[in-house]
Amino acid sequence: MLMREVMEEKAVNECSPVALAYVGDAVFELMARLYILQGAKKKIRDMHQETVKIVQAVSQAEFLQRIQPLLTEKELDVVRRGRNTKNLPPKSASVIEYKLSTGLETLLGYLYLRGDEERLKELFSHLYV
Repeated sequence: MLMREVMEEKAVNECSPVALAYVGDAVFELMARLYILQGAKKKIRDMHQETVKIVQAVSQAEFLQRIQPLLTEKELDVVRRGRNTKNLPPKSASVIEYKLSTGLETLLGYLYLRGDEERLKELFSHLYV
């Protein structure tokens, strides 16, 4: 996906949930853009609008709920850590949706920093099932 050094498990576990979510947000947006790019040729504006629909908190919350049964205990723990952070939700999402989306982003950041791109691809493949 992107070139970077893989962090050791201990270092990733020591990252704050907010830092993991910060990275996970970027990872999810990139994966969404790559997904949109695979479709038929479209105008940039249309691709952007499709990406925004995928990456908004409401959609991320739905996506997390869809993949939750597939997650390991460790991954569920990472999601819980992210979900329990204190953040103010945007006007476009409820508090619950925002907490779930933050949990998803935390998980994606965790997987990315560990270098587990296969797991990221596997989970992302369930975006539109």
